[in-house]
Amino acid sequence: MEIKTKVKRCAFIHTDVCVACGCCMKVCPLSAIQIWNGIWAKVDRTKCVGCGKCARECPASIIEIQEVTV
Repeated sequence: MEIKTKVKRCAFIHTDVCVACGCCMKVCPLSAIQIWNGIWAKVDRTKCVGCGKCARECPASIIEIQEVTV
């Protein structure tokens, strides 16, 4: 039996340098990003479709769109 894996695009935020400005959260069309404890942004990978709007909006350029296995 062959196991099939599915790959999707998803945002990845470098939380060690995130300042929780909220710019990414404001532009996310699916509300997949939330500010966590007022310290950094966190992505809900079940909601994120990897559209890249957050990465383009981030003033610090710390968001990457990556392929993840689901």
